[in-house]
Amino acid sequence: MRFKKLGLAAVAVAAAVTLTLSGCAGGSNGGNNNIVSVNGSEPQNPLIATNTNEVGGGLIIDHIYAGLVYYDADGKPVNDMAESITSTDNINWDIKIKSGWKFTNGEEVTADSFVNAWKYGALFSNAQLNSYFFDAIEGFSYEKDTELTGLKVVSPTEFTVKLSSAQSDFPLRLGYSGFVPQPKAFFDDPKAFGENPIGNGPYMLAEKGAWKHNVDINLVKNPDYKGGRVAKNGGLKIVFYATLDAAYADLLADNLDVLAGIPDAALKTYKDDLGDRAVDQPAAIFQSFTIPARLAHWSGEEGKLRRAALSLAINRQELIDVIFNGTKKPARDFTSPVIAGWSDKLEGADVLDYNPTKAKELWAAADKISKWSGKFELAYNADGGHQGWVDAVTNGIKNTLGIDAAGKAYPTFAELRTKVTDKTIKEAFRTGWQADYPALANFLAPIYQTGAGANDGQYSNPAVDALFAKGNSAKSLEEANKAYQDAQVILLQDLPAIPMWYGITDGGWSTKVSNVKYGWNGVPVLHEVTKN
Repeated sequence: MRFKKLGLAAVAVAAAVTLTLSGCAGGSNGGNNNIVSVNGSEPQNPLIATNTNEVGGGLIIDHIYAGLVYYDADGKPVNDMAESITSTDNINWDIKIKSGWKFTNGEEVTADSFVNAWKYGALFSNAQLNSYFFDAIEGFSYEKDTELTGLKVVSPTEFTVKLSSAQSDFPLRLGYSGFVPQPKAFFDDPKAFGENPIGNGPYMLAEKGAWKHNVDINLVKNPDYKGGRVAKNGGLKIVFYATLDAAYADLLADNLDVLAGIPDAALKTYKDDLGDRAVDQPAAIFQSFTIPARLAHWSGEEGKLRRAALSLAINRQELIDVIFNGTKKPARDFTSPVIAGWSDKLEGADVLDYNPTKAKELWAAADKISKWSGKFELAYNADGGHQGWVDAVTNGIKNTLGIDAAGKAYPTFAELRTKVTDKTIKEAFRTGWQADYPALANFLAPIYQTGAGANDGQYSNPAVDALFAKGNSAKSLEEANKAYQDAQVILLQDLPAIPMWYGITDGGWSTKVSNVKYGWNGVPVLHEVTKN
Protein backbone atom coordinates (compact mmCIF):
# COMPACT_ATOMS: atom_id res chain seq x y z
CA MET A 1 0.00 0.00 0.00
CA ARG A 2 2.20 2.50 1.29
CA PHE A 3 4.12 5.23 -0.31
CA LYS A 4 6.98 6.13 1.94
CA LYS A 5 7.05 9.58 3.44
CA LEU A 6 8.44 11.28 6.51
CA GLY A 7 7.71 14.30 8.69
CA LEU A 8 6.14 15.61 12.09
CA ALA A 9 6.49 18.02 15.28
CA ALA A 10 6.64 17.08 19.00
CA VAL A 11 4.34 18.48 21.65
CA ALA A 12 3.05 17.37 25.03
CA VAL A 13 -0.39 15.76 25.23
CA ALA A 14 -3.28 17.18 27.16
CA ALA A 15 -4.71 14.98 29.88
CA ALA A 16 -7.19 12.39 28.71
CA VAL A 17 -10.76 13.31 29.43
CA THR A 18 -14.10 11.61 29.16
CA LEU A 19 -15.80 12.66 25.99
CA THR A 20 -19.34 12.86 24.83
CA LEU A 21 -18.50 12.31 21.19
CA SER A 22 -19.66 8.94 19.95
CA GLY A 23 -16.63 6.92 19.01
CA CYS A 24 -14.00 8.95 20.89
CA ALA A 25 -13.17 8.50 24.49
CA GLY A 26 -10.59 9.39 27.06
CA GLY A 27 -9.72 7.55 30.18
CA SER A 28 -7.28 7.12 33.00
CA ASN A 29 -4.41 5.86 30.90
CA GLY A 30 -1.60 7.38 32.84
CA GLY A 31 -1.96 11.05 31.92
CA ASN A 32 0.56 13.15 30.03
CA ASN A 33 3.61 11.19 31.17
CA ASN A 34 2.27 7.96 29.70
CA ILE A 35 1.79 9.26 26.15
CA VAL A 36 4.39 8.26 23.56
CA SER A 37 5.24 10.82 20.88
CA VAL A 38 6.37 9.67 17.43
CA ASN A 39 7.07 11.37 14.13
CA GLY A 40 4.64 10.91 11.26
CA SER A 41 3.30 12.90 8.32
CA GLU A 42 0.07 14.66 7.41
CA PRO A 43 -2.28 12.14 5.76
CA GLN A 44 -3.10 12.80 2.15
CA ASN A 45 -6.81 12.09 2.55
CA PRO A 46 -9.46 11.70 5.27
CA LEU A 47 -8.72 8.60 7.35
CA ILE A 48 -10.64 6.04 5.30
CA ALA A 49 -8.92 2.68 5.30
CA THR A 50 -9.78 1.76 1.71
CA ASN A 51 -8.60 5.16 0.44
CA THR A 52 -5.28 5.39 2.27
CA ASN A 53 -2.21 4.08 0.47
CA GLU A 54 0.52 6.20 2.02
CA VAL A 55 2.48 5.89 5.23
CA GLY A 56 1.19 8.97 7.08
CA GLY A 57 -2.44 7.93 7.04
CA GLY A 58 -1.56 4.24 7.23
CA LEU A 59 0.29 4.66 10.53
CA ILE A 60 -2.85 6.09 12.12
CA ILE A 61 -5.29 3.60 10.61
CA ASP A 62 -3.11 0.66 11.66
CA HIS A 63 -3.40 1.79 15.28
CA ILE A 64 -7.07 2.70 15.51
CA TYR A 65 -8.42 -0.38 13.71
CA ALA A 66 -8.19 -4.12 14.23
CA GLY A 67 -8.67 -6.36 11.22
CA LEU A 68 -8.80 -10.11 10.86
CA VAL A 69 -5.04 -10.46 11.33
CA TYR A 70 -2.03 -8.30 12.06
CA TYR A 71 1.67 -8.79 11.36
CA ASP A 72 4.08 -9.20 14.22
CA ALA A 73 7.52 -7.60 14.32
CA ASP A 74 8.93 -10.38 12.14
CA GLY A 75 6.17 -10.08 9.52
CA LYS A 76 4.28 -13.21 10.59
CA PRO A 77 0.46 -13.00 10.45
CA VAL A 78 -1.31 -13.32 13.80
CA ASN A 79 -5.08 -13.63 14.20
CA ASP A 80 -6.61 -10.44 15.62
CA MET A 81 -10.36 -10.49 15.14
CA ALA A 82 -10.23 -13.74 13.17
CA GLU A 83 -11.14 -16.93 14.97
CA SER A 84 -10.24 -18.92 11.85
CA ILE A 85 -9.60 -18.45 8.11
CA THR A 86 -9.92 -21.75 6.25
CA SER A 87 -10.23 -23.16 2.73
CA THR A 88 -10.01 -26.52 1.01
CA ASP A 89 -9.35 -25.16 -2.48
CA ASN A 90 -7.90 -21.62 -2.04
CA ILE A 91 -11.01 -20.29 -3.82
CA ASN A 92 -13.75 -20.63 -1.24
CA TRP A 93 -12.79 -19.23 2.16
CA ASP A 94 -14.67 -19.43 5.44
CA ILE A 95 -13.91 -16.68 7.93
CA LYS A 96 -15.08 -16.79 11.54
CA ILE A 97 -14.58 -13.78 13.79
CA LYS A 98 -14.39 -13.49 17.54
CA SER A 99 -17.54 -12.34 19.29
CA GLY A 100 -17.83 -9.57 21.85
CA TRP A 101 -15.72 -6.98 20.03
CA LYS A 102 -17.02 -3.44 19.77
CA PHE A 103 -16.20 -0.26 17.95
CA THR A 104 -15.35 2.63 20.25
CA ASN A 105 -18.90 4.02 19.86
CA GLY A 106 -20.24 0.84 21.47
CA GLU A 107 -21.48 -0.79 18.24
CA GLU A 108 -20.75 -4.51 17.97
CA VAL A 109 -18.29 -5.61 15.29
CA THR A 110 -19.97 -8.27 13.16
CA ALA A 111 -19.47 -10.08 9.88
CA ASP A 112 -21.54 -7.33 8.27
CA SER A 113 -19.00 -4.77 9.48
CA PHE A 114 -16.36 -6.48 7.36
CA VAL A 115 -18.49 -7.36 4.35
CA ASN A 116 -20.03 -3.90 4.00
CA ALA A 117 -16.64 -2.21 4.35
CA TRP A 118 -15.10 -4.43 1.68
CA LYS A 119 -18.01 -3.86 -0.68
CA TYR A 120 -17.62 -0.11 -0.24
CA GLY A 121 -13.89 -0.28 -0.89
CA ALA A 122 -14.35 -2.39 -4.02
CA LEU A 123 -17.17 -0.43 -5.66
CA PHE A 124 -15.96 1.25 -8.85
CA SER A 125 -17.84 4.54 -8.35
CA ASN A 126 -16.37 5.00 -4.87
CA ALA A 127 -12.93 5.34 -6.53
CA GLN A 128 -11.00 4.05 -3.53
CA LEU A 129 -7.23 3.97 -3.89
CA ASN A 130 -7.09 0.48 -2.38
CA SER A 131 -9.88 -1.05 -4.45
CA TYR A 132 -7.23 -3.21 -6.12
CA PHE A 133 -6.97 -5.34 -2.98
CA PHE A 134 -10.47 -6.69 -3.56
CA ASP A 135 -10.05 -7.61 -7.22
CA ALA A 136 -9.62 -11.31 -6.50
CA ILE A 137 -13.14 -11.51 -5.02
CA GLU A 138 -15.84 -12.76 -7.36
CA GLY A 139 -17.89 -9.90 -8.82
CA PHE A 140 -15.17 -7.23 -8.72
CA SER A 141 -14.90 -4.85 -11.68
CA TYR A 142 -12.40 -2.13 -12.66
CA GLU A 143 -14.87 -0.66 -15.17
CA LYS A 144 -18.34 -0.40 -13.63
CA ASP A 145 -20.32 -0.77 -10.41
CA THR A 146 -20.88 -4.42 -9.67
CA GLU A 147 -21.86 -6.48 -6.65
CA LEU A 148 -19.17 -8.48 -4.86
CA THR A 149 -21.10 -11.70 -5.23
CA GLY A 150 -18.25 -13.56 -3.59
CA LEU A 151 -19.06 -12.14 -0.15
CA LYS A 152 -21.78 -13.82 1.91
CA VAL A 153 -22.72 -13.26 5.55
CA VAL A 154 -23.47 -16.57 7.28
CA SER A 155 -24.02 -15.27 10.81
CA PRO A 156 -22.96 -12.30 12.95
CA THR A 157 -19.62 -14.05 13.48
CA GLU A 158 -19.07 -15.79 10.14
CA PHE A 159 -18.81 -14.87 6.47
CA THR A 160 -17.56 -16.55 3.33
CA VAL A 161 -15.40 -15.29 0.48
CA LYS A 162 -15.39 -16.77 -3.01
CA LEU A 163 -12.48 -15.73 -5.19
CA SER A 164 -12.45 -15.64 -8.98
CA SER A 165 -9.41 -17.94 -8.97
CA ALA A 166 -7.29 -19.81 -6.47
CA GLN A 167 -5.19 -17.47 -4.32
CA SER A 168 -2.81 -19.26 -2.01
CA ASP A 169 -1.68 -16.10 -0.23
CA PHE A 170 -5.16 -14.67 0.37
CA PRO A 171 -4.99 -15.03 4.20
CA LEU A 172 -1.61 -13.28 4.20
CA ARG A 173 -3.11 -10.18 2.56
CA LEU A 174 -5.79 -9.78 5.21
CA GLY A 175 -3.48 -8.01 7.63
CA TYR A 176 -3.48 -5.01 5.32
CA SER A 177 -5.48 -2.08 6.68
CA GLY A 178 -7.76 -1.95 3.62
CA PHE A 179 -9.51 -5.05 4.98
CA VAL A 180 -10.57 -3.60 8.35
CA PRO A 181 -14.27 -3.40 9.36
CA GLN A 182 -16.31 -0.20 9.55
CA PRO A 183 -19.20 0.85 11.83
CA LYS A 184 -22.56 1.89 10.41
CA ALA A 185 -21.70 5.58 10.92
CA PHE A 186 -19.01 5.32 8.26
CA PHE A 187 -21.51 4.78 5.46
CA ASP A 188 -23.58 7.88 6.29
CA ASP A 189 -20.80 10.26 5.26
CA PRO A 190 -17.41 8.56 4.69
CA LYS A 191 -15.49 11.79 4.10
CA ALA A 192 -16.74 13.43 7.29
CA PHE A 193 -16.21 10.17 9.16
CA GLY A 194 -12.59 10.20 7.99
CA GLU A 195 -11.93 13.37 9.98
CA ASN A 196 -12.97 11.65 13.23
CA PRO A 197 -12.87 7.91 12.53
CA ILE A 198 -14.37 5.31 14.86
CA GLY A 199 -12.30 2.15 15.05
CA ASN A 200 -11.89 -1.03 17.07
CA GLY A 201 -8.11 -1.16 17.48
CA PRO A 202 -5.64 -0.71 20.31
CA TYR A 203 -6.00 3.09 20.16
CA MET A 204 -8.75 5.62 19.47
CA LEU A 205 -8.95 9.35 18.86
CA ALA A 206 -8.50 11.30 22.08
CA GLU A 207 -11.41 13.59 21.26
CA LYS A 208 -13.35 15.07 18.39
CA GLY A 209 -10.90 17.16 16.39
CA ALA A 210 -7.93 15.18 17.69
CA TRP A 211 -6.47 15.39 14.20
CA LYS A 212 -5.05 18.90 13.92
CA HIS A 213 -4.14 19.18 10.28
CA ASN A 214 -0.45 19.70 9.51
CA VAL A 215 0.30 19.65 13.24
CA ASP A 216 -0.42 16.31 14.94
CA ILE A 217 -3.03 13.75 15.95
CA ASN A 218 -3.64 12.51 19.48
CA LEU A 219 -4.64 8.92 20.19
CA VAL A 220 -5.41 7.28 23.55
CA LYS A 221 -5.47 3.65 24.58
CA ASN A 222 -8.72 1.81 23.77
CA PRO A 223 -9.60 -0.01 26.99
CA ASP A 224 -12.01 -2.35 25.18
CA TYR A 225 -9.53 -3.70 22.64
CA LYS A 226 -9.34 -7.50 22.98
CA GLY A 227 -6.56 -8.44 20.56
CA GLY A 228 -2.85 -9.14 20.75
CA ARG A 229 -1.69 -5.52 20.39
CA VAL A 230 -2.84 -4.19 23.78
CA ALA A 231 -1.12 -0.85 24.38
CA LYS A 232 1.50 -0.76 27.13
CA ASN A 233 1.30 3.04 27.15
CA GLY A 234 -1.52 5.53 27.54
CA GLY A 235 -1.62 6.76 23.96
CA LEU A 236 0.26 8.12 20.98
CA LYS A 237 0.97 11.63 19.85
CA ILE A 238 1.84 11.46 16.17
CA VAL A 239 3.53 14.72 15.23
CA PHE A 240 3.82 16.14 11.72
CA TYR A 241 7.22 17.85 11.31
CA ALA A 242 8.12 20.18 8.46
CA THR A 243 11.56 18.53 8.21
CA LEU A 244 13.20 15.36 9.45
CA ASP A 245 16.05 17.51 10.79
CA ALA A 246 13.62 19.21 13.19
CA ALA A 247 12.29 15.84 14.34
CA TYR A 248 15.81 14.59 15.00
CA ALA A 249 16.67 17.72 16.97
CA ASP A 250 13.61 17.12 19.15
CA LEU A 251 14.64 13.50 19.66
CA LEU A 252 18.09 14.57 20.88
CA ALA A 253 16.43 17.05 23.24
CA ASP A 254 14.05 14.33 24.56
CA ASN A 255 11.08 16.25 23.15
CA LEU A 256 10.21 13.35 20.84
CA ASP A 257 10.07 9.76 22.07
CA VAL A 258 10.39 7.64 18.91
CA LEU A 259 11.81 8.55 15.50
CA ALA A 260 11.50 6.56 12.28
CA GLY A 261 14.13 7.91 9.91
CA ILE A 262 17.37 9.83 10.33
CA PRO A 263 18.12 13.01 8.32
CA ASP A 264 20.99 12.79 5.86
CA ALA A 265 23.11 15.23 7.83
CA ALA A 266 23.01 13.00 10.92
CA LEU A 267 23.65 9.59 9.34
CA LYS A 268 27.38 9.72 10.18
CA THR A 269 26.79 10.69 13.80
CA TYR A 270 23.42 9.34 14.97
CA LYS A 271 24.81 6.07 16.34
CA ASP A 272 27.30 8.03 18.44
CA ASP A 273 24.59 10.52 19.41
CA LEU A 274 22.11 7.85 20.51
CA GLY A 275 24.31 4.91 21.49
CA ASP A 276 22.21 1.82 22.25
CA ARG A 277 19.09 3.85 21.45
CA ALA A 278 19.95 3.85 17.73
CA VAL A 279 18.49 1.34 15.26
CA ASP A 280 19.93 0.14 11.95
CA GLN A 281 18.23 -2.93 10.43
CA PRO A 282 16.89 -4.17 7.08
CA ALA A 283 13.29 -3.31 6.23
CA ALA A 284 10.74 -4.05 3.51
CA ILE A 285 11.17 -0.63 1.94
CA PHE A 286 11.96 0.18 -1.68
CA GLN A 287 12.89 3.56 -3.21
CA SER A 288 12.50 4.54 -6.84
CA PHE A 289 11.41 7.40 -9.05
CA THR A 290 8.71 7.33 -11.70
CA ILE A 291 8.39 9.09 -15.04
CA PRO A 292 4.82 9.16 -16.38
CA ALA A 293 4.64 7.90 -19.95
CA ARG A 294 2.22 10.73 -20.77
CA LEU A 295 5.07 13.26 -20.56
CA ALA A 296 6.80 14.24 -23.80
CA HIS A 297 9.76 12.00 -24.77
CA TRP A 298 8.89 9.26 -22.29
CA SER A 299 6.59 6.90 -24.19
CA GLY A 300 7.18 4.12 -26.71
CA GLU A 301 10.64 3.06 -27.86
CA GLU A 302 12.03 6.54 -27.26
CA GLY A 303 10.83 6.45 -23.66
CA LYS A 304 12.26 2.97 -23.08
CA LEU A 305 15.69 4.08 -24.32
CA ARG A 306 15.67 7.23 -22.22
CA ARG A 307 14.60 5.38 -19.05
CA ALA A 308 17.44 2.90 -19.47
CA ALA A 309 19.87 5.77 -20.12
CA LEU A 310 18.83 7.54 -16.93
CA SER A 311 19.18 4.36 -14.90
CA LEU A 312 22.66 3.69 -16.27
CA ALA A 313 23.69 7.31 -15.56
CA ILE A 314 23.13 6.89 -11.80
CA ASN A 315 25.96 5.69 -9.59
CA ARG A 316 23.80 4.19 -6.85
CA GLN A 317 26.62 2.88 -4.66
CA GLU A 318 28.46 6.20 -4.67
CA LEU A 319 25.21 8.03 -3.88
CA ILE A 320 24.50 5.68 -0.96
CA ASP A 321 28.05 5.99 0.38
CA VAL A 322 28.17 9.78 0.17
CA ILE A 323 24.58 10.80 0.95
CA PHE A 324 23.51 7.97 3.25
CA ASN A 325 26.81 6.94 4.78
CA GLY A 326 26.37 3.43 3.39
CA THR A 327 23.05 2.85 5.17
CA LYS A 328 21.13 1.69 2.06
CA LYS A 329 21.67 -1.11 -0.45
CA PRO A 330 21.53 -0.53 -4.24
CA ALA A 331 18.41 -2.02 -5.78
CA ARG A 332 18.68 -5.09 -8.03
CA ASP A 333 14.93 -5.45 -8.59
CA PHE A 334 11.59 -3.84 -7.66
CA THR A 335 10.99 -5.57 -4.29
CA SER A 336 13.04 -6.10 -1.12
CA PRO A 337 15.69 -8.58 0.09
CA VAL A 338 13.73 -9.23 3.31
CA ILE A 339 10.83 -10.78 1.33
CA ALA A 340 10.76 -14.49 0.50
CA GLY A 341 11.43 -15.05 -3.21
CA TRP A 342 13.69 -12.02 -3.69
CA SER A 343 16.48 -12.49 -6.22
CA ASP A 344 19.51 -10.41 -7.19
CA LYS A 345 20.10 -12.46 -10.34
CA LEU A 346 17.21 -11.38 -12.56
CA GLU A 347 17.89 -11.17 -16.29
CA GLY A 348 18.34 -7.54 -17.31
CA ALA A 349 19.32 -6.27 -13.86
CA ASP A 350 22.51 -4.83 -15.40
CA VAL A 351 20.39 -1.81 -16.41
CA LEU A 352 20.75 -0.85 -12.75
CA ASP A 353 24.55 -0.76 -12.99
CA TYR A 354 26.47 2.49 -13.39
CA ASN A 355 27.57 2.64 -17.03
CA PRO A 356 27.90 6.22 -18.31
CA THR A 357 29.18 5.13 -21.73
CA LYS A 358 26.14 2.94 -22.37
CA ALA A 359 23.89 5.67 -20.95
CA LYS A 360 25.15 8.18 -23.53
CA GLU A 361 24.72 5.66 -26.35
CA LEU A 362 21.09 4.95 -25.42
CA TRP A 363 20.29 8.66 -24.99
CA ALA A 364 21.74 9.36 -28.43
CA ALA A 365 19.66 6.52 -29.89
CA ALA A 366 16.55 8.08 -28.36
CA ASP A 367 17.50 11.46 -29.86
CA LYS A 368 17.42 9.86 -33.31
CA ILE A 369 13.75 9.06 -32.73
CA SER A 370 12.91 12.49 -31.33
CA LYS A 371 15.45 15.13 -30.32
CA TRP A 372 15.39 15.86 -26.58
CA SER A 373 14.21 19.29 -25.51
CA GLY A 374 13.40 20.88 -22.20
CA LYS A 375 14.52 20.18 -18.63
CA PHE A 376 14.47 16.94 -16.68
CA GLU A 377 12.98 17.59 -13.24
CA LEU A 378 12.63 15.12 -10.36
CA ALA A 379 9.94 16.09 -7.86
CA TYR A 380 10.19 15.31 -4.15
CA ASN A 381 8.61 16.36 -0.85
CA ALA A 382 10.71 18.79 1.14
CA ASP A 383 9.38 17.49 4.48
CA GLY A 384 10.92 14.05 3.99
CA GLY A 385 14.67 14.62 3.80
CA HIS A 386 15.04 13.84 0.08
CA GLN A 387 16.85 16.89 -1.31
CA GLY A 388 20.34 15.43 -0.91
CA TRP A 389 19.84 12.31 -2.98
CA VAL A 390 17.62 14.03 -5.54
CA ASP A 391 20.31 16.66 -6.13
CA ALA A 392 22.93 13.92 -6.45
CA VAL A 393 20.83 11.99 -8.97
CA THR A 394 19.99 14.99 -11.14
CA ASN A 395 23.59 16.26 -11.06
CA GLY A 396 24.77 12.82 -12.19
CA ILE A 397 22.24 12.82 -15.02
CA LYS A 398 23.27 16.34 -16.02
CA ASN A 399 26.97 15.51 -16.05
CA THR A 400 26.60 12.17 -17.85
CA LEU A 401 23.98 13.01 -20.45
CA GLY A 402 24.72 16.71 -20.85
CA ILE A 403 21.13 17.82 -20.29
CA ASP A 404 19.56 20.31 -17.91
CA ALA A 405 18.39 18.37 -14.85
CA ALA A 406 17.36 19.45 -11.36
CA GLY A 407 15.15 18.55 -8.41
CA LYS A 408 11.80 20.20 -7.80
CA ALA A 409 10.65 20.50 -4.21
CA TYR A 410 7.02 20.31 -3.10
CA PRO A 411 6.60 21.63 0.47
CA THR A 412 4.75 18.59 1.85
CA PHE A 413 4.24 14.94 1.04
CA ALA A 414 0.48 15.45 0.88
CA GLU A 415 0.89 18.18 -1.76
CA LEU A 416 3.17 15.99 -3.86
CA ARG A 417 0.92 12.95 -3.56
CA THR A 418 -2.16 14.96 -4.53
CA LYS A 419 -0.50 16.03 -7.78
CA VAL A 420 0.60 12.45 -8.42
CA THR A 421 -2.79 10.91 -7.64
CA ASP A 422 -4.62 13.50 -9.74
CA LYS A 423 -2.24 12.75 -12.64
CA THR A 424 -1.48 16.47 -12.95
CA ILE A 425 2.20 16.34 -12.04
CA LYS A 426 4.43 17.48 -14.90
CA GLU A 427 7.72 16.05 -13.69
CA ALA A 428 9.28 12.75 -12.79
CA PHE A 429 8.65 12.12 -9.11
CA ARG A 430 10.15 10.09 -6.30
CA THR A 431 8.26 6.95 -5.37
CA GLY A 432 8.81 4.66 -2.44
CA TRP A 433 7.02 1.57 -1.19
CA GLN A 434 6.67 0.26 2.32
CA ALA A 435 5.20 -3.22 2.28
CA ASP A 436 1.61 -3.83 3.36
CA TYR A 437 2.12 -7.56 3.69
CA PRO A 438 5.27 -9.71 3.33
CA ALA A 439 5.05 -10.95 -0.25
CA LEU A 440 6.65 -10.10 -3.60
CA ALA A 441 3.19 -9.51 -5.02
CA ASN A 442 2.65 -6.53 -2.74
CA PHE A 443 5.64 -4.68 -4.23
CA LEU A 444 4.54 -5.34 -7.79
CA ALA A 445 0.86 -5.69 -8.66
CA PRO A 446 -0.44 -2.62 -6.74
CA ILE A 447 2.05 -0.42 -8.61
CA TYR A 448 2.54 -1.95 -12.07
CA GLN A 449 -0.68 -3.81 -12.86
CA THR A 450 -2.88 -2.05 -15.39
CA GLY A 451 -5.33 0.21 -13.58
CA ALA A 452 -4.06 -0.60 -10.07
CA GLY A 453 -4.66 2.06 -7.42
CA ALA A 454 -0.97 2.84 -6.88
CA ASN A 455 -0.04 2.73 -10.59
CA ASP A 456 0.91 6.40 -10.63
CA GLY A 457 2.89 6.15 -13.87
CA GLN A 458 -0.15 4.66 -15.65
CA TYR A 459 2.00 1.77 -16.83
CA SER A 460 0.33 -1.03 -18.76
CA ASN A 461 1.78 -4.21 -20.23
CA PRO A 462 -0.51 -7.22 -20.88
CA ALA A 463 2.41 -9.64 -20.49
CA VAL A 464 3.13 -8.30 -17.02
CA ASP A 465 -0.56 -8.44 -16.10
CA ALA A 466 -0.71 -12.08 -17.21
CA LEU A 467 2.28 -13.02 -15.05
CA PHE A 468 0.75 -11.24 -12.05
CA ALA A 469 -2.43 -13.24 -12.60
CA LYS A 470 -0.39 -16.43 -12.84
CA GLY A 471 1.38 -15.61 -9.60
CA ASN A 472 -1.84 -14.72 -7.81
CA SER A 473 -3.45 -18.04 -8.73
CA ALA A 474 -0.41 -20.20 -8.04
CA LYS A 475 -0.88 -23.16 -5.75
CA SER A 476 2.40 -22.63 -3.93
CA LEU A 477 4.52 -19.68 -2.85
CA GLU A 478 7.45 -21.00 -4.87
CA GLU A 479 5.34 -21.13 -8.04
CA ALA A 480 3.96 -17.67 -7.35
CA ASN A 481 7.39 -16.17 -6.78
CA LYS A 482 8.65 -17.59 -10.10
CA ALA A 483 5.84 -15.75 -11.93
CA TYR A 484 6.60 -12.50 -10.10
CA GLN A 485 10.29 -12.84 -10.94
CA ASP A 486 9.43 -13.40 -14.61
CA ALA A 487 7.27 -10.26 -14.50
CA GLN A 488 10.23 -8.32 -13.14
CA VAL A 489 12.37 -9.32 -16.11
CA ILE A 490 9.89 -7.41 -18.28
CA LEU A 491 9.78 -4.53 -15.81
CA LEU A 492 13.56 -4.22 -16.04
CA GLN A 493 13.13 -3.74 -19.79
CA ASP A 494 10.28 -1.24 -19.54
CA LEU A 495 11.42 0.55 -16.34
CA PRO A 496 8.02 2.04 -15.40
CA ALA A 497 9.94 3.17 -12.33
CA ILE A 498 13.70 3.53 -11.88
CA PRO A 499 14.77 1.34 -8.92
CA MET A 500 17.19 3.12 -6.58
CA TRP A 501 17.80 1.28 -3.30
CA TYR A 502 16.42 -0.95 -0.58
CA GLY A 503 15.55 0.70 2.67
CA ILE A 504 17.28 0.26 5.97
CA THR A 505 15.36 1.15 9.09
CA ASP A 506 17.31 3.90 10.76
CA GLY A 507 15.91 5.71 13.75
CA GLY A 508 16.05 5.89 17.49
CA TRP A 509 14.31 6.80 20.69
CA SER A 510 14.63 9.18 23.62
CA THR A 511 15.81 8.51 27.16
CA LYS A 512 12.19 8.72 28.30
CA VAL A 513 10.99 5.43 26.75
CA SER A 514 11.90 1.74 26.77
CA ASN A 515 10.95 -1.46 24.95
CA VAL A 516 11.35 0.12 21.52
CA LYS A 517 11.71 -2.15 18.51
CA TYR A 518 11.11 -1.74 14.79
CA GLY A 519 9.19 -4.19 12.67
CA TRP A 520 9.91 -6.01 9.41
CA ASN A 521 8.48 -3.03 7.49
CA GLY A 522 10.49 -0.37 9.32
CA VAL A 523 7.59 0.84 11.48
CA PRO A 524 8.14 1.12 15.25
CA VAL A 525 6.06 -1.37 17.25
CA LEU A 526 4.40 1.45 19.16
CA HIS A 527 1.98 -0.48 21.33
CA GLU A 528 4.97 -2.14 23.05
CA VAL A 529 6.70 1.14 23.94
CA THR A 530 6.64 2.11 27.62
CA LYS A 531 7.45 5.40 29.32
CA ASN A 532 10.26 5.36 31.89
